Amino acid sequence: MRNSAAILFALVLFSSCSGGLKRIYVMSKGPAQYDEAAKTITAKDGNGHEEKVLNISSAEVALKLNGPTGEASINLKENGLYLLNIKNDTIIGSLQNYVSTKKQKDMMSQDELKVKIDSLQQLVAAKNVSAANHNFFILPNQAVKITDNLDAIIVGPFHQMTTAEKVDGKAPEVYRFYSIREIRETITKLEGFTIAQPAK
Repeated sequence: MRNSAAILFALVLFSSCSGGLKRIYVMSKGPAQYDEAAKTITAKDGNGHEEKVLNISSAEVALKLNGPTGEASINLKENGLYLLNIKNDTIIGSLQNYVSTKKQKDMMSQDELKVKIDSLQQLVAAKNVSAANHNFFILPNQAVKITDNLDAIIVGPFHQMTTAEKVDGKAPEVYRFYSIREIRETITKLEGFTIAQPAK
């Protein structure tokens, strides 16, 4: 009887928490430290890419940030899944279809290259970026709500994920993010292919 009561209490507690849950993906270079009592997230500059997931059950969350670009305060009012950028670099991303395998072309025409470069340049300039378009431009010390779906998959910068399987017959909700530095490097690389090669 006691075990049943304990299980029931745990289920009620979980249900009440999940009803007001905010899931926050914290992206940083050095490891991010979360002080729950002080509601403070601290991260120093470092190498590579670090991620931490925080699940906070509260109607409104007020957090203090102390990162490589300085201090800031953020308030998260809506429930859902957030991405918090505490790097010294802007993070850019969008909703992606990882279920349909895309055929990679060995060669792109010059026109296709130009369209690709123009699209990336607009993204870097934060043009046509909005939640309605499911794409995001997240500055340092900023948190942005990505989706209401707490089970959505977040793929961070430098990860190599390319495909995902359906769950119960449905495609998973996957968002892929890059550092703005990665995208600029990609633009430079693509621009190199547009330069005509000297005749031999």
